[in-house]
Amino acid sequence: MSTTPSVLFVCVHNAGRSQMAAGFLTALAGDRIEVRSAGSAPANQVNPAAVEAMAELGIDISAENPKFLTVDAVQASDVVITMGCGDTCPVFPGKSYRDWVLEDPAGLGIEAVRPIRDEIKTKVEALIVELTAASAGR
Repeated sequence: MSTTPSVLFVCVHNAGRSQMAAGFLTALAGDRIEVRSAGSAPANQVNPAAVEAMAELGIDISAENPKFLTVDAVQASDVVITMGCGDTCPVFPGKSYRDWVLEDPAGLGIEAVRPIRDEIKTKVEALIVELTAASAGR
């Protein structure tokens, strides 16, 4: 019996990097991987430049809202990917933790957000290959 792997993307405001990563993972992996995102200090809205950058690639994250990071979200995830939230992420045994060092798109224009978006896409594509290979072997 195979179980669907689950990923939680975490950044401080849950408004840019983690929302773009969740958008890519949802669009590229479909129902093969469960996707969550959250922030330790969520913003009021998703970064408009992140929404615009994703829309350029046909991925609509405009309806997303920043969510507060909860212990339950971490416990329910197989892989937790932090994007600059440091020690504010709770750590549980048996979870896979990774830190993706990415520039924060907060306050940046679309020209500066595009390379961040593209770097996130590359990382998400590699993550999909890794997780779908691992779940196929379960």
